[in-house]
Amino acid sequence: MTSALWIIAQLPTTGNSALIAFVIYIIIVLFLAWLSSRFISQGSFLSEYFLGGRKLGVWTFALTFAATSASGGSFIGFPAMVYTHGWSVGLWIASYMLMPLVAMGLLAKRLNQLARKTDAITVPDLLHSRFESPTFGLISTVLIVFFLTCNLVAQFKGGSVILLTLLADVPLFQTAAASFASLSASSNLIPSQVDPAYVLCLLVFSLAVIVYTTYGGFRAVVWTDVLQGFVMVGGIIFLLPMTIWAVGGLSVATRNMADEIPPEQTYVQLQWNEPGTEEPTLTKNAIVSIDDQGQQRIFRLTEPSQINAAGLVSPVLTRSEQESQEIDPMAVKALELFVPAERIRHELVLTGFSLVAPSGPKTVYRFGAGQRGGYVSLPGPSASADAGFLPLSVAISFFCFWCFASAGQPSNMIRCMAFENTTILSRAIFTVSIYFSLIYFPIVLIFCCARTLLPGWESDADRIMPEMVATVTTIYGVPWLAGLLVAAPFAAVMSTVDSFLLMISSSFVRDIYGRWINPHPSESHTKRLTYLSTFAVGLAAMLASVNPPNLLQAIIVFTGAGFATSFLCPVALAMYWPRFNSQGAIAGMLVGFFSNVLLYGIGTYQTGEISAYEPLRLSPFLVGCLSSLVACVVVCWLTPPPSSHIIRKFFYRAVKV
Repeated sequence: MTSALWIIAQLPTTGNSALIAFVIYIIIVLFLAWLSSRFISQGSFLSEYFLGGRKLGVWTFALTFAATSASGGSFIGFPAMVYTHGWSVGLWIASYMLMPLVAMGLLAKRLNQLARKTDAITVPDLLHSRFESPTFGLISTVLIVFFLTCNLVAQFKGGSVILLTLLADVPLFQTAAASFASLSASSNLIPSQVDPAYVLCLLVFSLAVIVYTTYGGFRAVVWTDVLQGFVMVGGIIFLLPMTIWAVGGLSVATRNMADEIPPEQTYVQLQWNEPGTEEPTLTKNAIVSIDDQGQQRIFRLTEPSQINAAGLVSPVLTRSEQESQEIDPMAVKALELFVPAERIRHELVLTGFSLVAPSGPKTVYRFGAGQRGGYVSLPGPSASADAGFLPLSVAISFFCFWCFASAGQPSNMIRCMAFENTTILSRAIFTVSIYFSLIYFPIVLIFCCARTLLPGWESDADRIMPEMVATVTTIYGVPWLAGLLVAAPFAAVMSTVDSFLLMISSSFVRDIYGRWINPHPSESHTKRLTYLSTFAVGLAAMLASVNPPNLLQAIIVFTGAGFATSFLCPVALAMYWPRFNSQGAIAGMLVGFFSNVLLYGIGTYQTGEISAYEPLRLSPFLVGCLSSLVACVVVCWLTPPPSSHIIRKFFYRAVKV
């Protein structure tokens, strides 16, 4: 049984064009940071550094809100979900275009009014003033730091993966990666299972984003968000027609998806039949086509492998895996793909492999295994859920989730505290709605087409966005364009990372140090502490991202649901209900937090991956928000009302915005 080994085209031949595009982009970002730092000295340091002086206009407010919301999940995790589950993900994200109407319309004006009245810099700062409760302020700070740290790990991973795909073809980067790999191998700097090239990209990405965020503060974040917002929508608008033409039209892509059967995870034992010739390098993401007794079978290797002296193929194992008695040292993990060989647009590089033993054991999809049509119908195939990816009840839950969960995100609340007036707010709501429509609907189209152009990426789906850019630009013979198009997801990650870094550092400086340690620090001391905390948080997130979990979007949905269940009801009631007190707010926040963590803990334990347990097919967001609301109201009525001076301060007179 002979076969052919096909290697997935990892990148176009970009030469140094990708590196040049990236360097120019970073220079522009650092220039904006330097320019914005000049404004910090013109007013209150804290107000300028963390809120930009509360003077955001329409475009700055709209694009910083949109760019922060359109994170690495939008350009890494969301495309991975579309690719993995098909057209059903379009319904999953459908309400995101309506999100600005709810997220900005529900709380923005009231948050801005009260933040100006109390001179609040952070969300916990505002809540502390509203309830005059240091305990509640501390709890909200701890929850913000917890969820943002989880999200930062996912974002740092996304930025590094994008950068790795962009620069992997650049000779200078290849030389640097080889040197770094040699250094790390001799000094045990990184775990053996981690790609040194990924870690090198992580260092470069981290250094760039930490430096400009630390140096420029909120205004630098906003200005770079505006730049990154245009880059994101421009990249998608360019990529959409190129992808549709490359695949032959949406009708072709849909027919191909309708004919697909979900892949199966398995193990294969291969033999190389051409000893004496140069041994090939079997990288991860290789495709093997085997003639098995007249039947053509296609496998994608999902781990790097090597050929031993006997010609047998074996996986490259870590030290702990080599010592394990449960791992077969000659079985290579692979995905079996059920697509015609002519659908795989890859370059043939070598032949001469045979299947030594039957493949197995197999792990099949829990919903959709062996069935055609799953990628073009509800609920969509799923490897982990018996009911499929998106049952109707879950679809309804997510429709509510995207609309209301964004209103409960402290990163969005911060921006709502910084716009200049209500005219800007109303125009920004319209602008953000149009902006999201230009991003999310095209992404669904692009990555449904990706199943035709690049089949077999389910086990490494977070890489599908940069890989699609590489493939499409190669098809059209414009590899230099890859550097510009990959800048879109890279900008999405940077626009979120910088905002989250600033939020965590503001929590430390204003809500922990300023409230509990030194209430009256000098401005010079505050500056030093702010710069140090921003840099330290970024460094910690970078270290945690060296060996992160897979499926970035799952982490982002977990943190988004966690923020919403913890903050949405307490903050909304605090803004609009005079009777609402600190006891009710604390109860609602903690009940919402533990509801979300518990449901995700149960789901992760049951499936072995980051996922949520959904009682009655309801998402953790709905369960958590309902639990939080009940706790807020019940505990509030069982405890004394807030003092009369708090009610007079926050509800008897409004500040005109």
